[in-house]
Amino acid sequence: MNLANRITLSRIFLLPVFLFFVFEQAYYGEFIAAGIFIVAAATDGLDGYVARKQKSATNLGKLLDPLADKLLVMSALVSLVAMSTLPAWIAIVIIGREFAVTGLRSIAAVEGRVIAASKFAKVKTITQIVAITAVMVNNYPFSLIGFPFKEIACW
Repeated sequence: MNLANRITLSRIFLLPVFLFFVFEQAYYGEFIAAGIFIVAAATDGLDGYVARKQKSATNLGKLLDPLADKLLVMSALVSLVAMSTLPAWIAIVIIGREFAVTGLRSIAAVEGRVIAASKFAKVKTITQIVAITAVMVNNYPFSLIGFPFKEIACW
């Protein structure tokens, strides 16, 4: 197993640790969970970079990378809904979109076509990670500057 695949697997293995701190009422638990979430999200870019740099892209990596991404985002969204921090409709829309895109990519793959992620998709992922992290830590640091991020997300 190459380094890029190990990095991807680390993202999956961080999920139970992340979920522990999300639901554990530890002192600063939400900040610890957010830190773990950010580290796990950062591995998304790192594994791709390593695979390209070492020319070590594998079919396993092509399967695990999007799976790990979806598991990370979906577990965070479902956790936020479970804690009544995020309205369920927002999670349903985002998760539904992920399933639709995955389904379309699967259909294309069966026909021998590969639909690569666009720059817009990468911006969307970064925006999701920032938004999820902000909601996770009670809108910090946006609340310090008066930005009503949580109110916008929950209208």
